[in-house]
Amino acid sequence: MTTIAAYADALGLAGTDLGVSEWLEVTQDRVNLFADAVDDHQWIHVDPERATAESPFGGPIAHGFLSLSLATKFWSELFDLEGVTTKVNYGLDKVRFVSPVKVGARVRMNAVIAEVTEVTGGYQFAVDQVIEVEGGTKRTLSRP
Repeated sequence: MTTIAAYADALGLAGTDLGVSEWLEVTQDRVNLFADAVDDHQWIHVDPERATAESPFGGPIAHGFLSLSLATKFWSELFDLEGVTTKVNYGLDKVRFVSPVKVGARVRMNAVIAEVTEVTGGYQFAVDQVIEVEGGTKRTLSRP
C-alpha cells in the first residue's frame, strides 16, 4: 500500500514506517539484462551451469547492485510525495550486502523514513531501507 503525503506535510513524516513492497522474483533474464547494462558478466551471475557446479551458493546470484537498484522500484510502491516536480537520489550513507540473492528468489523492501531535513529548494529524506529475501534470515541493508 502506498503512503501518499502532501509536500506541506513533509517535515512531519520522520518516523513513518512505510511498510513492505510487493514481492518481486529475481529472474535470470533480469540478472542478464543488468549484466549487460553495467558490463559485469562475471560467471557467478550469468552462467547458471557453472554457478551451480562451482559457486559456494549452489547457483547464480544477482549482482549486489541489482538488488540495491530495485529500491527505486520498491520506493515508488511505498511512498509518494504530492506536489513535487523533481525527485533525485542524493546518495547512500551505508550499504551492506549481507546475503546473496539467488536467481529465482523473491525480494521485497521495508522502508522507514528516519529523518526529514529542510534543504534549499525542498526536503531531504533519510530512509532506512531493508531488502529482504523471502525465507532468508539475512538482508541487504541501505540508507540513502
